Amino acid sequence: MIIPCIDLMDGKVVQLIQGREKALEGGSPLEMLARFAAFPQIQVIDLDAALGKNLDNDSNDSLVELVASRCIARVGGGVRSPERARALIEQGAYRVIVGTAAFDREKLTGIANAVGRDRLIIALDSKGGKVVTHGWREATNFTAEEVIRHLEPYCSGFLCTYVDKEGMLEGTDLDWFRRLRAATSHELTAAGGITTIGEIKELHKLGIHAALGMAIYTGRLNLAELALLNA
Repeated sequence: MIIPCIDLMDGKVVQLIQGREKALEGGSPLEMLARFAAFPQIQVIDLDAALGKNLDNDSNDSLVELVASRCIARVGGGVRSPERARALIEQGAYRVIVGTAAFDREKLTGIANAVGRDRLIIALDSKGGKVVTHGWREATNFTAEEVIRHLEPYCSGFLCTYVDKEGMLEGTDLDWFRRLRAATSHELTAAGGITTIGEIKELHKLGIHAALGMAIYTGRLNLAELALLNA
């Protein structure tokens, strides 16, 4: 499955390079939903929440709710408590994505209990070979391959982002995704640098979904061709 991404920052749809530099702004969330209408699921990430900004008065909340009410959405960004996870489900999210909190056993247990493991996706974001957290700002001492099996009981799938190539349109690391596929039987979604139809087809052969951002926002990948692949 191909999953277009809607990333929100300061109330706008954006695309970042490696989670830091804003490269472009997209249309409004409703405009992007119209463009992505042929795809069965949309991924929505609240970047401000992921970076710990405006958590008490999040300007993106209404946009998340708007998108989630109009499509099947997997939603993440700053989900670090059972209350936040439950609120996203109540706003209409089909599934919730948890990153940083997945590495705090108490928080992860609470979130999984709050929404159910079937509706929980854990984000494993890798930079320089190590898992990174807190909006990709902090590095851990372990790899995704080392921890993925231990996290399986809490979720129904993993979103795995190859941060080294995120937003750079230089291709992704298919070997990393092959290692992850060998490490778990859970659903996997690949993100980070996916640029060509060939990469998407290779991921499909591995049974891995592809979450796409920069390549479709810049027109590098054609939405009509992608929709045919998804059919």
